[in-house]
Amino acid sequence: MKNAYIFPGQGAQFVGMGKDLYESNSESKILFESANEILGFRITDLMFNGTDEDLKQTKVTQPAVFLHSVIKALSIGSDFKPNMVAGHSLGEFSALVANKTLNFEDALKLVYARAIAMQKACEIQPSTMAAVLGLDDEKVEEICASITNEIVVPANYNCPGQLVISGSINGINLACDLLKTAGAKRALVLSVGGAFHSPLMEPARKELAEAIMHTKFNEPICPIYQNYVAKAVTNIDEIKENLIAQLTAPVKWTQSVLAMVNDGATNFYECGPGTVLQGLVKKISKDTVAQSIL
Repeated sequence: MKNAYIFPGQGAQFVGMGKDLYESNSESKILFESANEILGFRITDLMFNGTDEDLKQTKVTQPAVFLHSVIKALSIGSDFKPNMVAGHSLGEFSALVANKTLNFEDALKLVYARAIAMQKACEIQPSTMAAVLGLDDEKVEEICASITNEIVVPANYNCPGQLVISGSINGINLACDLLKTAGAKRALVLSVGGAFHSPLMEPARKELAEAIMHTKFNEPICPIYQNYVAKAVTNIDEIKENLIAQLTAPVKWTQSVLAMVNDGATNFYECGPGTVLQGLVKKISKDTVAQSIL
């Protein structure tokens, strides 16, 4: 039996996240207060008592989800024994703390740099994403590729029959019409800041690359299954390259989960806010046990 720990990304946030850890665990409180100092503002105030709008800001959402996920994992102590880890988009940084490739402080700085860079990229060109339900991945890919005068690409392979696309506003609107005509149950434009995991994130990719190249990475204690390649990775240079490439490439979550199952994962533990990832795992591999950590 192998334990796989999985970490959510942007969208899993909720008001009050992490408050129980802050109030019940002295070591967790120290980490939260350290994060406030590193970031230069009291993110805990926004996490515990802010509004949904506060938490939707990319510069808040990403470090908030990261903090909740990592501090929850660290609170387990000696019982935290992953055989493999993975994270959905932003969650990859949480996973890299879990397998000791990154330390807490450096990872938080990278997450915040990533969030600011992505926010700036969103402001350069208005763009968006849409969730497509009920079509084969191949059909969605085909329709995206058929739109040549706008940017429209697959962004998140979440589970069979659920693929998120990303691109320019006109391109996404056109794609949604074509996808519905092709038989999609739903093609719903999402309320997001921009076209994550698309070529429109290129300015952010360059900024993140610079930050990553100046950050110390350590030998991992177990493999990470990265979004960009959907397979086990332990080489530090490859981990860095995949983290950078992830910003403009699709999140291969379906493929990553299948690779973990194929490599012996029997129990998946979602570590962080929400329960979205365990639901996706169950749809990808129906005989797999997936749950939140206690």
